[in-house]
Amino acid sequence: MKFSAILTGSAVALVMALGLSPAYAAGTNLNMAMQLEPPSLDPTTGGAAAAIRSVTYDNIFEGLTKIDGDGAVQPLLAKSWDISGDGLTYTFHLQEGVTFHDGTPFSADDVKFSLDRARAEDSVNAQKQLFANITSVDVVDPNTVTVTLGSPQGDFLYNMGWGDAIIVSPASEADNANNPVGTGPYKFVEWVKGDHVSMEANADYWGATPSIETATIKFISDPTAALASILAGDVDLFGGFPAPETLDVIKADPRFQVIVGSTNGETVLAMNNGKPPLDNVKVRAAIAHALDRQALIDGAQFGYGTPIGSFFSPSDPAYEDLTGISNFDPELSKSLLAEAGVSDLTLSLKLPPAAYARQAGPIIQQELANVGINVEITNVEWADWLQNVFTNRDYDLTIVSHVEPNDYGVFARDDYYFAYHSEAYNAAVAELAVTSDPARQTELKKQIQEILANDFAAGFLFELANVTVANKDLSGIRANAPIPAAVISELSWAE
Repeated sequence: MKFSAILTGSAVALVMALGLSPAYAAGTNLNMAMQLEPPSLDPTTGGAAAAIRSVTYDNIFEGLTKIDGDGAVQPLLAKSWDISGDGLTYTFHLQEGVTFHDGTPFSADDVKFSLDRARAEDSVNAQKQLFANITSVDVVDPNTVTVTLGSPQGDFLYNMGWGDAIIVSPASEADNANNPVGTGPYKFVEWVKGDHVSMEANADYWGATPSIETATIKFISDPTAALASILAGDVDLFGGFPAPETLDVIKADPRFQVIVGSTNGETVLAMNNGKPPLDNVKVRAAIAHALDRQALIDGAQFGYGTPIGSFFSPSDPAYEDLTGISNFDPELSKSLLAEAGVSDLTLSLKLPPAAYARQAGPIIQQELANVGINVEITNVEWADWLQNVFTNRDYDLTIVSHVEPNDYGVFARDDYYFAYHSEAYNAAVAELAVTSDPARQTELKKQIQEILANDFAAGFLFELANVTVANKDLSGIRANAPIPAAVISELSWAE
């Protein structure tokens, strides 16, 4: 039974009666929570898990640039830059007096090391394509570095603000997965696996001194436990709150604030395009037409989410509503399966621990059963999903939200777990990467959306809402999540 069915006003009163008082303005301490625990604390080698960036981005690690809460590029370790007239050379002027948390001085040599490492042939960076257009990185002096591109790239500065593009030190990079050492406003203290990561303010930080001095990020995967942690005051802030069915209870409690914004999280029913019969576009189309997006949003997200028809954020000015291409039409699904010569089809559906996936899975299972497709659900832990689904492509179907910004390029990667391939799509993505004309960029973005929608490259479900629950006295909370991040230095308690 869900909490929405049993948590009444008297139950809230019981929580208070038991002495589970809220965490009032704590001055300099913060307890926050997120649902998924990262498999590593190194965003350059830890794989595609957004949880890594959520913990470390702009807290422990920093890049040349950063993406702010509005999705705009801001200076960070690079205080300014010059771009050559041909758009090929970026000269970055670096912040001075910066040190890594272990006392190692930061310089242009670290920028060269980090970018060369990320773009190397043996790089394991999950977003290696961000660096593919770099032809050379050259140190001019300790505070100046030039990056030369093979062709003009309008989103290069934006890409340097991704969590995967952070700057690391050669002296500590080998152990960043478990003992991360960066230049950010917070130093790593400990990681108690299965429970929390804690950090403390960096006394030698080169930038503004943060208000929060100590922070603990707890990992609470169970939606019921998530609600209990908020009501008990064990958690001051829960980003990506996994129990949207309980928000009415929380909104009615004057101790808390509920902030609902947007993400760049395209939530999809991923299909293994390289595995029969999912390599048949008619079968993929049949699956897509069996899905009732609004039923999923209402049933799995309790109304929080925006329907999508391709792999593109509705917040982008170039967004097209293509949901009509894969409209809910069970009879069409049955006809397409018959045309494909497919019957008695059984598919696996592997669900990671995210609440949106676990809650949507049974709904999709029933919707596909309604058109004659049997779905066998397996719940897997995050590390298992990353290894076997994402890396080994051992799956038929899975549900996941891709929260990195402007990440449509993943469909152009032959090594990506979608196993999708289209020469037309690859050509459009390649052209977009080197196009600076805004009108042509928009044309290409629309073309990209349309190719994916008409190829039914995935079951495009909804754009994930960014739901945050917090103590009413906490300020500086980002409403939107243009990039996976929980930027602690922006937070403060009321006086």
